[in-house]
Amino acid sequence: MKPVDEFFGCKVFNDTVMKQMLPEDVYQSLKRTVELGEKLSLKTADVIAEKMKEWAISLGATHFTHWFQPMTGITAEKHDSFIQPSKDGGIIMAFSGKNLIKGESDASSFPSGGLRATFEARGYTAWDPTSYAFVKDGTLYIPTCFCSFDGSSLDKKTPLLRSIEAIDKQAKRILKAFGLGDVKKVTVNVGCEQEYFLIDKKIAELRPDITLCGRTLLGYKPPKGQEMDDHYYGAINYRIAEYMRALDHSLWEHGVYAKTKHNEVAPAQHELAPVFTDANTATDQNQLTMDYMKSIAIRHDMVCLLHEKPFSAVNGSGKHNNWSLSTDTGVNLLDPGKNPRDNALFLLFLVAVISAVDEYQDILRASVASASNDHRLGSNEAPPAIISIFLGEELTHILDCFETGETFVQDVKQKMQFGIHTAPSFTRDSTDRNRTSPFAFTGNKFEFRMVGSSASVAGPNIVLNTAVAEILSRFADKLADADDFNTAVNTLIREGYANHKRIIFNGNNYSAEWEEEAKKRGLLNLKTAVDAIPSYVAPKNVETFIKHGVFNNAELLSRCDILLENYYTTVNIECLTLKNMLNNYVIPACFKFEKQLAELIAAKTQIDVDREEELKYLSFVTDGAKKLIASVKKMDELLVKVSPLPVYEKTKAYRDLILPAMDDARKTSDELEAVFPKDQWPFPSYTDILYSVK
Repeated sequence: MKPVDEFFGCKVFNDTVMKQMLPEDVYQSLKRTVELGEKLSLKTADVIAEKMKEWAISLGATHFTHWFQPMTGITAEKHDSFIQPSKDGGIIMAFSGKNLIKGESDASSFPSGGLRATFEARGYTAWDPTSYAFVKDGTLYIPTCFCSFDGSSLDKKTPLLRSIEAIDKQAKRILKAFGLGDVKKVTVNVGCEQEYFLIDKKIAELRPDITLCGRTLLGYKPPKGQEMDDHYYGAINYRIAEYMRALDHSLWEHGVYAKTKHNEVAPAQHELAPVFTDANTATDQNQLTMDYMKSIAIRHDMVCLLHEKPFSAVNGSGKHNNWSLSTDTGVNLLDPGKNPRDNALFLLFLVAVISAVDEYQDILRASVASASNDHRLGSNEAPPAIISIFLGEELTHILDCFETGETFVQDVKQKMQFGIHTAPSFTRDSTDRNRTSPFAFTGNKFEFRMVGSSASVAGPNIVLNTAVAEILSRFADKLADADDFNTAVNTLIREGYANHKRIIFNGNNYSAEWEEEAKKRGLLNLKTAVDAIPSYVAPKNVETFIKHGVFNNAELLSRCDILLENYYTTVNIECLTLKNMLNNYVIPACFKFEKQLAELIAAKTQIDVDREEELKYLSFVTDGAKKLIASVKKMDELLVKVSPLPVYEKTKAYRDLILPAMDDARKTSDELEAVFPKDQWPFPSYTDILYSVK
């Protein structure tokens, strides 16, 4: 393989390529569009399109596509070739500015939450020039926004870009008040740690639940899971290493700063983490990363599972959303510096985030809500459903002193000593890490740890950006009216912390005591997605999103409806799959095994030997089969019962009735699997699956 620096970004129409290929005036016009929001003329777009086409064809591209992110949670694409008929019966390769900046799709065929009727089909895709185009599998991919005929957002990118503009606007107001008017842009930076499972393709194909649902609906706990902690950071076996090398190579070609890779806690679980980049690019690149994870796995005869909880009693997968703010002058606004007590700008932005997370904890929880993430949140591999912030002792002490007026005395940084003469000595960090916290400060950024592994990071960042923008807006208004600037800043820090410090918790979020303490503090405990999703239409949240131009009222209603529908549709598919597995595989296997046991017992009767244990065995299998038949019947009845209910009532019914019925059936099936002869159980076991990649 070539050195990485020789091929990194080679399939991306990035700034370097544009500077080389575009005329100077066209390049500068595009830069002003990206950085200042200036309108791009069609004439300029024509030149860009022509050069983009030439570049893409040089890499083997024959088609182009407007690549967008509908409310399905995955990306969408329609491919058109560059060819156009010529007068002599041949073809020419054509791509115009109009092709670049605008596309058309069937808006009614994507989730719209009532924004579009079936007969109102027209939708538009519009080029996002702030995200680089790239070539993949012979097609030029153009990142785009997606909206309906009336301009309503039907995607995740459009509101994300709006939220980025909102926080940029309000953050610059704060910076200007601090005398930093030279800052032209404040950027939201995001780094998405991505967890995933890899299992053997042949094994996966024998499991209808994995094929259709991305997770196992049946499965007895393996004798060895993650108890020995030997998989975490363990040596990466050859087959996985080859996959990771291929994944890194493809991501690097496409400009993704893939940096860290390692084995995660659970057997067959792994993680990839990129370097930070702007939130829009990070969101696009994470979608591309998930796509490559799945497609490259197939090429290596494996299946990549991105579901939040593919296996019961085994750690699930998350996606840690690392979030920070920086200026175009090179300042990280969440960097405490050497003396954080005297860094008023940092403390003001810190308190703004604390205030935003507290005030908007309901919709922040809703931004990570899904049927699949419900299986993970609150378990010992993920934060609980209660939103709280970990700050660490030093920053908490600084803010406590601000509130009370006490003098802050900074502790002397301690050196780490290993008791070995040859080991290096280095300064210990000012605070420990808290892996149980949903929202943790980790030195110069916040890590939102509740995001599910299969989710787009657009949703959480839309909410976080908008919430922080609202608090910054209030702060900026007060600073603008202040008679004494320094006094006003100190007051905002002190009062902001005092009013919202209930959200700060530096202890063990897994403990039962914390749940009680959180209740006393008045923090929300929205345990399931069904509890959280209606927060999208809470009046306070609607007002904030509309104020900052991120969503309008109809778009918020649509998001709420889409998320609720996704919840019950997901559970419905799982229920139907489970019924199929029981009816077509498990129950017939029970009948077959019953017959064998009965014949064995009959043979023993003829030779007059004790058959008490065999009779117990037969009775257990017979009773289990009867329970499963009853469970299938119950699920059938419940599915009929909940079908006509209104959306929210239906969603609650799937949570309160269907899921428990599925759990009961699973319990019976798993108990049977534990005693069945291996060659007679119809599906690969957890041991087969989790240890399949060798």
